[in-house]
Amino acid sequence: MGFVESDERLALRAAVAELGEKYGSEYFVEKARSGAKTDELWTEAARLGYLGVNVPEEYGGGGGGIGDLAAVCEELAAAGCPLLLMVVSPAICATIIARSGTEEQKRHWLPQFAEGTVKMAFAITEPDAGSNSHRITTTARRDGDGWVLNGQKTFISGVDEVDAVLFVARTADQKGTLRPSLFIVPTDTPGFTWTPIEMEIVSPEKQFVCHLDDVTLPYEALIGDEDGGLTQLFAGLNPERIMAAAMGAGIARLALGKAVTYAGQREVFKVPIGAHQGIAHPLAAAKIELELARLMGQKAAWLYDSGDDLGAGETANMAKYAAAEAAVHCVDQAIQTHGGNGLTTEYGVGMLSGTVRLMRIAPVSREMVLNYVAQHSLGLPKSY
Repeated sequence: MGFVESDERLALRAAVAELGEKYGSEYFVEKARSGAKTDELWTEAARLGYLGVNVPEEYGGGGGGIGDLAAVCEELAAAGCPLLLMVVSPAICATIIARSGTEEQKRHWLPQFAEGTVKMAFAITEPDAGSNSHRITTTARRDGDGWVLNGQKTFISGVDEVDAVLFVARTADQKGTLRPSLFIVPTDTPGFTWTPIEMEIVSPEKQFVCHLDDVTLPYEALIGDEDGGLTQLFAGLNPERIMAAAMGAGIARLALGKAVTYAGQREVFKVPIGAHQGIAHPLAAAKIELELARLMGQKAAWLYDSGDDLGAGETANMAKYAAAEAAVHCVDQAIQTHGGNGLTTEYGVGMLSGTVRLMRIAPVSREMVLNYVAQHSLGLPKSY
């Protein structure tokens, strides 16, 4: 049993951190406030091989695991560039295709993920289903040699900058039972439209409501086969939680770093404010909470990459919960440490609060994580 990452992983982190520092918070925030995209950072990260570290080598990727991609995500976030589409496109979509796609789908899509020349969004959440993915009403029915999709999704990230969206819909088996299936829908498909959701979060990546009105697709748009169901779906949801935990840890590191720098430099009553336990102890506690969350995230990634989907499911949920809580506490304490400066644009701390607060809600709420742990880890009766 080891608790230290490999030399290769540490080298990857260092290289990505250097790239992130080249762009930094000012670049990210300027793009967000101007309505622009982080295309330059995405393109350079792809050129350096960072976006394809988890894609199998035979399809042009680095041949690593979700732990490597999570390290990339965390380091960019820690540098002030939390790329939400990293969670969605290479982590969820590329992983699902790599694990469940047909050989033709893998040959077509995975090299593009590895090169960073394609972006794909993921659509599961619906207005009336919320966290209950078993109640989704988006349907796909067979129509000759293809499919017809109808339905609506909400809070779908980055639709305006992707090439396709991986939709979760329900298909009927031979007995008429509805089950989840996954479909790739190019964004220029007739009948597929989307509308933006105005958000209070500072991010270049926007949220959308997606509408499917008699969208016609070829049979090959279905990922894998018609009997994949939940197995194919959860191939992407565990990596989503692991990546969300990594992003939360990165933002927490960013906020904590700002707070420590300020506490060491700001002098009141003739000494740095960091010399006072009222400042130092909350920051130390936040550091402990953050490092514990990072360990759980790395454990979840290791289990997933080892093929232990059951163990990864439990730890990925725990890691996401822990990282969200740590991120909220780190950002809150960073604001408190800065005093009034914590809410100024100059110091760039206050604008992190909306992002980390969202992490308690998405991609799975803290309450649903607690439900999962109570039922599956503790063996308590199901409460929902």
